[in-house]
Amino acid sequence: QAEEELKEACARQALQLQEMGRRERLLTADVGRAKEQLESFKTQVMRVCSPAAAGIAGKAVTEQQVIEKVRQISDENQQSHEREKRLQEELSSRLSKEKEVSANIEVFKKSLQELQ
Repeated sequence: QAEEELKEACARQALQLQEMGRRERLLTADVGRAKEQLESFKTQVMRVCSPAAAGIAGKAVTEQQVIEKVRQISDENQQSHEREKRLQEELSSRLSKEKEVSANIEVFKKSLQELQ
């Protein structure tokens, strides 16, 4: 009976090992696909960011190039947003002043009419 239990345990372990091997192969394939997707993504990002930097004569784009370009674009985007905000504030201020001047002109016209 002990021998039978030992055989069953060995059989279970063999099945577990087979399953682990299958999972390892699947994971290895997944990692390979992920690497390919990452490389493709990096190249696409570089093409969008700067066609000239997307690889000269098939030269692979480095992760550092992608990171630097994305960082540069992000900084430029932030600066544009800040500039837009300043311009909006300036426009709002000018509109307020214009309304105030218009109101003052109306008061002045009314005063002139009363004097005549």
